[in-house]
Amino acid sequence: MTVRVMLVSPAMNAALREARFDGDAPLDRAGERSARAAAAAVPRSGAVLSGPSERCLGTAAALGLAARAEPALTGWDLGRWSGRRLDEVGAAEPDAVAAWIGDPSAAPHGGESLRALVERVGGWLDGVLGAEEGGVLAVAEPAVVRAAVVHALALPVEAFWRLDVAPLVLTELSGRSGRWNVRLGRPLAAPQPS
Repeated sequence: MTVRVMLVSPAMNAALREARFDGDAPLDRAGERSARAAAAAVPRSGAVLSGPSERCLGTAAALGLAARAEPALTGWDLGRWSGRRLDEVGAAEPDAVAAWIGDPSAAPHGGESLRALVERVGGWLDGVLGAEEGGVLAVAEPAVVRAAVVHALALPVEAFWRLDVAPLVLTELSGRSGRWNVRLGRPLAAPQPS
C-alpha cells in the first residue's frame, strides 16, 4: 500500500526574517495574511497534523486546518542557541558553529544533533506507512521537512545543508515499504481568478 505524506512549511515570522534560531516564535501579521491567502491551495488529507511550535500551529489555523499537534514533528532542538541570531552565534562561538555544520553527530549547542534530527523524523515517516488512510498532511518546520527528504531518499545526512525550504511550500512524499518518491517545493498560492 502506498501512502502519501504532504509537508507544508509554515509561514514567515520575525525570527525567520532575522535569521534567528526560532525558539518557538509565533507567526506575525504578515505571515498570518500569507497563510490565509494560501488556504484554498492546500490539498485535503485523511490525517492533519502540525509540529507543536506556535509558528506551525498558527500556520495550520490560518490555513483553515484543524491540525493535531504531533510531538515527532517538533522543530530542531538547538539548545542554548534558540532565540539567537545565526551571525551572533557565529561571532561568539565560531568553532562550535563549524563543528555543528561539519559533523552531523555534533550538538555543541546542547540540543539535538543533525543525525538525531534525521533519525527522529525518519522514524516518524516510516511509522506513517500503512497507518493513515487517505494520507497525511502536516505543517512542519523547514528543518523537519529537510530531514524527511534526507531520510526518504536515503541521502547522506550532510545533504541536509544543501536543501532549502521556503515558507508555505508543499513537499510531497509517496511511498511504501522502504521506497519513497519526493515531489519538492510546490509553493502554495491562492488560485488565480478565471
